[in-house]
Amino acid sequence: MLYLIKNQRFLIVRFGLTPKLTGQEKKGMNMYKILMVDDDPMILEDNKTYFSTVGYDVVCAKTAETAEKIILSNALDCVVLDVDLPDMSGFALCEKIRKKTGLPIIFLSGYTEEENRIRGLSIGGDDYVCKPYSLRELELRVQARIRSGRAAEPPQSLTYGALSICPSSCSVSYGTYSVDFSSYEFDVLYFLAKHPNEIYTPEQIYDSVWKAPINKGQKSLQVIMGRIRKKLYDMCPDHDYIQTKRYKGYLFVPDRE
Repeated sequence: MLYLIKNQRFLIVRFGLTPKLTGQEKKGMNMYKILMVDDDPMILEDNKTYFSTVGYDVVCAKTAETAEKIILSNALDCVVLDVDLPDMSGFALCEKIRKKTGLPIIFLSGYTEEENRIRGLSIGGDDYVCKPYSLRELELRVQARIRSGRAAEPPQSLTYGALSICPSSCSVSYGTYSVDFSSYEFDVLYFLAKHPNEIYTPEQIYDSVWKAPINKGQKSLQVIMGRIRKKLYDMCPDHDYIQTKRYKGYLFVPDRE
């Protein structure tokens, strides 16, 4: 059966009924708390219904102001943020949030242009989903972001000379100089740094870090690599930690001690 939900800007098409969790699935699943931010009440309700049904604790907001208050006063696992809000753009809200927390942020937007997707990732967003979208795909993306922040065994800090990579704060420091990284940036850097001097293709990075095929994400990965390089260069301009091997991929090269 086809369910069609329509408003003035886009269509969300959903095939079949909202999936139901089995007793075993519910038993093994933590009740993750997510914030849905969208000024469209129909989309907000549809997202809330779906995610509540599959086992999430869902909080909703229709404005950036309300969303910011919720984020600062609740223990959340992920934020699904619409770009086009009435009082402030989702991009501007993301920039404010990033100054205070590394909480995963997934943008939802009817703006499909590459420049908007790049902007969303550049300012600290962890993912960018274009409307119309599959609710199942959105769920999988939310799961991926939560999993990356809640590994069963906390990853250990990595140290290469004066460079220290700390998973608990998603930060990287060089001596006394420290820089914050977005979740996507840190995940990629940490993965490469765990395997120094090994070359990984973009496809291998996507599969290893986010357990997903790269599809159209090659450009996004290039943007992320550019941001990682810039932040590392700002701390240590004398060494290029992330290097590119043409037609092969990327690798992390430790500084010689």
